[in-house]
Amino acid sequence: MHPSRRYYLNALGLESWVRRGGAPGGSAEAAGVAAAAADEIADPAMKPKSVPAPAAAAPTFEVPRDWAGLRAMVKDCRRCRLCETRTQTVFGVGPENAPLMVVGEGPGADEDAQGEPFVGRAGKLLDEMLKALGRSRKTDTFIANVVKCRPPNNREPAPDEAESCRPYLEQQLRLVKPMLIVALGRVAAQRLLVTDTPLSKLRGALHHWGPEGTPLMVTYHPAYLLRNPGEKAKSWQDLKAIDRFLAKPA
Repeated sequence: MHPSRRYYLNALGLESWVRRGGAPGGSAEAAGVAAAAADEIADPAMKPKSVPAPAAAAPTFEVPRDWAGLRAMVKDCRRCRLCETRTQTVFGVGPENAPLMVVGEGPGADEDAQGEPFVGRAGKLLDEMLKALGRSRKTDTFIANVVKCRPPNNREPAPDEAESCRPYLEQQLRLVKPMLIVALGRVAAQRLLVTDTPLSKLRGALHHWGPEGTPLMVTYHPAYLLRNPGEKAKSWQDLKAIDRFLAKPA
């Protein structure tokens, strides 16, 4: 087993990784999780199913179509009240042509200070989740947030704040052109899919984003997993589904 997968399994309190055709091992809990997340997920509700892409919202303003111009616009943005309290904007990180794009809610205090998404405790857990898939923000995963500035006290972004940043995120998605988008948590999932459907009903399905119909999956935010370790088995199922999707031939 790859050391990073072992580290993440330990972080989640699990003991087994089962790749396609592999056999489960470890504790009874791990075996149960592995069985549920094997080649075909046992729970029909967790089997990815195609969900039509929502209608694209009209852009609120024009954004540059190149990375340099987009970065400059985000850096100088003053379009909502979050801009008045930030230390710096948090644009995103990762290869600009990554096959996987992960979208979270918004920067926290550590991200606001460093200018990079997911660098606190939740970020470390996200890195281990990516390592469990044999991936990283340095090699093949682009990470961004719904909003580019930290909401005060780490509160949820208000709808108008998220709407102000929407053209930035959508242009990032168009430029990266990922094979798969993974939405972390309710806020990111609902904003990307233009829905108020609960996270529990969005998980386990293969959705599509935008006119291009880019495949999108939904899982828990790492910060939620830190607060609710009882959901760790479901998170592992999601990672297995993501791994299977990314492993499919192009």
